[in-house]
Amino acid sequence: MWRAAPGAGGLLSWLKGAQRAEPLKMISLKKGLSIREKMRTAGVLDDFLKHIKYDPVKGYQPRQGSVVRQPITNHLDSSYFGEISIGEPPQKFLVLFDTGSSNLWVPSTDCKSPACFNHAKFQPCDSATFTPTNQSHNVSYGSGSVTIALGYDTLRVSRGGSIIVTNQEFGLSQDEPTQPFYFAEFDGILGMAYPSLAVGGMATALEGMLDQDQLAEPIFRFHIYHMDFLISYGGELILGGMDPQLFQGDITWAPVTEKLYWQVQSASSWCSQGCQAIVDTGTFLLTVPQEYLESILEALGAQETTTLPLCPCGGADPLCPLLQSNGYCTLAIEVTYLPSQDGQPLWILGDVFLKEYYTIFDMANNRVGFAPSV
Repeated sequence: MWRAAPGAGGLLSWLKGAQRAEPLKMISLKKGLSIREKMRTAGVLDDFLKHIKYDPVKGYQPRQGSVVRQPITNHLDSSYFGEISIGEPPQKFLVLFDTGSSNLWVPSTDCKSPACFNHAKFQPCDSATFTPTNQSHNVSYGSGSVTIALGYDTLRVSRGGSIIVTNQEFGLSQDEPTQPFYFAEFDGILGMAYPSLAVGGMATALEGMLDQDQLAEPIFRFHIYHMDFLISYGGELILGGMDPQLFQGDITWAPVTEKLYWQVQSASSWCSQGCQAIVDTGTFLLTVPQEYLESILEALGAQETTTLPLCPCGGADPLCPLLQSNGYCTLAIEVTYLPSQDGQPLWILGDVFLKEYYTIFDMANNRVGFAPSV
């Protein structure tokens, strides 16, 4: 369930007041260089990866106490961002809209890390509506922790800032790991997973939108373009409904099985009790359980090298290649060895999957819908 924000009606408030909400709100997604590409250009990627020992689904395991370990390596390939603003007058930030986490945070003027000097920073003194708190939290990543101080201010989202949430709780980063955040094209992260995943019990941005009747429906959807000629415009995020002109055929709905991430179960002969998959816009790759990699590569006509799976370039490739060299493409696949919470194989459906499918996140009915994109 989506919990109500303190002193508010949450989803119940939406059910009573949906008639007052405006229709669909769209956020343009910018397609930019990924952290991996920028670190490779700077010559620091190989050394960074040598010190990061991880399994791509490690961050999706049950958390310990109040600590949520975010799989920062997932963000290395993320390349789709959108603009928000915080404060009065509005201060603009480019954020990663991430269905794999739940906290909203941006850099602050108090942050002295090199990563913060490379990005837009929130200036509390310049906002007439900012309210500070004496609370702070650490969001742990594989390469270190992001320390955030908490505050409240006005959040504006969507084209023209037509979604306005007053007194939205958010984090102001005080310290960030230089690698990889220095190389990130986005300034901060707007988490869109379940409130139960939020570090420190922070109120999420989606909770604020629902509580203040900013969405026509408790639904949001991603449409990531897969046309190569759209170099900088990567697609859009629509809040409050869906556009039937952007998909074809019927919508296939999958119920959420674990209300932390957007985790669903898919019917497959590969898994005795159904495969578990996390739909994560903060991950670019498709993560595959190790026991199925050989079958998938065989079906795609690919072969596994010492580090990456490769296949001949050209033709209809359901997985968008990341790299091309001497007529071969690197498939956007990586392997995991860890299972889901119920012991079943766990997949991560990242942007390469979402490019092919119009994806709908239904907060009222706790389900995710998929339909082929047009």
